[in-house]
Amino acid sequence: MSGYSGKVLAVGAAGEFAGLVVPALAKRGVRVRGLVRREEQAAGVLSRGAEEVAVADLTDRDSVRKALAGVDRAFYIAPAFARHEADIGRAFVADAVAAGVTRIVFSSVVHPVLSALINHAAKAPVEEAVLDAGLEFTFLHPALYFQMLRRGWRSAVDTGVLAEPWSADTRFSRVDYRDVAEVAARALSGDDLLSGTFDLAAPGELSRHDVAALITEVTGRPVRAERAEPGPGTPPPMRAMFEHYDRIGLTANPLPLRAALGREPRSLRAYFEELAQEESQA
Repeated sequence: MSGYSGKVLAVGAAGEFAGLVVPALAKRGVRVRGLVRREEQAAGVLSRGAEEVAVADLTDRDSVRKALAGVDRAFYIAPAFARHEADIGRAFVADAVAAGVTRIVFSSVVHPVLSALINHAAKAPVEEAVLDAGLEFTFLHPALYFQMLRRGWRSAVDTGVLAEPWSADTRFSRVDYRDVAEVAARALSGDDLLSGTFDLAAPGELSRHDVAALITEVTGRPVRAERAEPGPGTPPPMRAMFEHYDRIGLTANPLPLRAALGREPRSLRAYFEELAQEESQA
């Protein structure tokens, strides 16, 4: 249990990924106020271990200020591909400082220096705002999440094809967001990760061919990797991301995650084994 006795505001508390931070904090005995966008999401967040819920929209500063009142630490993550993402993040930091927040743990992204990728570059100004505010901080730079493969997994098992809109040959590091959530909870409840910027990735730099082979091994069903073409309505920021992935991929070293967890990170094979077990029990 943590010796921290304050209260944490957890942004994205109802989310598929960021929502995993709530139970990770609750497991450490931390009091959590979950931030959600809709009232109907409150019950699910409370069931994850939050003590209370605040309904707010990150683009509505009045609602954010109300959500921040009475907390002294915050977990922040930006909505994916949000318009004016950097401005939203800087406003959150300013409002957090005004509310008396002393520490922010920011779930950023691996390689925020990639200026051609809007979803990466928009994170850097938010990190800068945290530093300029003089707050206690921990910056988390996760690689692609295992959980993003859930939908592709189901399609791959059914059709025998794992397809994404970039090359099947470029390599990627990935991470189970449950491990990211565990690191975030440690950074929010203790002091040993303060002032740290951590790339978070499980071991392995896998191409889509490697991932398809892993699904084949776990399920016993043949799966091959293919490249899908982006749809005609794909927004330009996503097209830029796909083009980068097509040429270079996205990799990171697993050592920081091992150190931050104090154990070996979850593996993609283990994640796929969980999905296979879920299907067998459905």
